[in-house]
Amino acid sequence: MTRKLQLGRPSRQPASPAEAVLDTVPNPEPGAVYVARFTAPEFTCLCPVTGQPDFAHFVIDYVPAKSLLESKSLKLFLASFRSQAAFHEATTLTIGKRIAAAVRPRYLRIAGYWYPRGGIPIDVFWQTGKLPAGVWLPDTGVRAYRGRG
Repeated sequence: MTRKLQLGRPSRQPASPAEAVLDTVPNPEPGAVYVARFTAPEFTCLCPVTGQPDFAHFVIDYVPAKSLLESKSLKLFLASFRSQAAFHEATTLTIGKRIAAAVRPRYLRIAGYWYPRGGIPIDVFWQTGKLPAGVWLPDTGVRAYRGRG
């Protein structure tokens, strides 16, 4: 029995990332080599030390193979972190690894630009393998944090 996609029907926000399901759909162009990008500029989770909110801007680029990542399930997955406490590095890698496991892309890169904690921004980058030859991967478009100076 095949599970129904979350797309096109009411779906509740998962209580945790472990409960979240990342849906995939068939790639209509599985022979083409191209980049698909998701940008999530308003990500939130909790600091594991203080319990205060942490904020990040994620840019997720991937070169699909047989499957595409369905965006509603990605939104629900990212929202499931709101009540979760974890360090920036662990959160960024968890997101990247879950997406890679669900989609099995030819290549994936996640860039996590975290807003300053204690005055220091922490940016975390992770990728699977090497970018396929001949594929143009644009810059993430996120400027380095400059502060008020």
